[in-house]
Amino acid sequence: MKICYPCKIVKDQDDKYFISFPNFPEALTEGETVEEALFNASEALTLTLEGRAEEGIDIPFPPQTESEHMIYPSSRVQAALLVRFSRKGRKIADLARSLGTSWPAASHMEDLHHWTTLRQLDKMAAILGKRLVVSFEDNKAH
Repeated sequence: MKICYPCKIVKDQDDKYFISFPNFPEALTEGETVEEALFNASEALTLTLEGRAEEGIDIPFPPQTESEHMIYPSSRVQAALLVRFSRKGRKIADLARSLGTSWPAASHMEDLHHWTTLRQLDKMAAILGKRLVVSFEDNKAH
């Protein structure tokens, strides 16, 4: 599962590029070039997702269809959302027992401000019947 969302790019009469997200009407950004706008889009998406989590506003599941420009939030936010979306209603307490850790430690794995370690993510993935895949990808237009 990839945690990324489509964006729309519109060029205005002043040659600036504006980005919006169909899934997040509150997430808007711009740039002097397409590359700058796309770079800014990742930060805007990250801040939007963090804000929604803090306010208790629903974060939609990432669309499974891709558009021309798919934007990834920060890796920290991606990790937390992977756990959140993958547990499918399993209780944090049950996951904590399976991990051999406390409820707060397991709960932090869904906290968009918490840096979860690869070791913790790997263990969580196994418990959820998944496997953790780590890769480097080219940083072109997201």
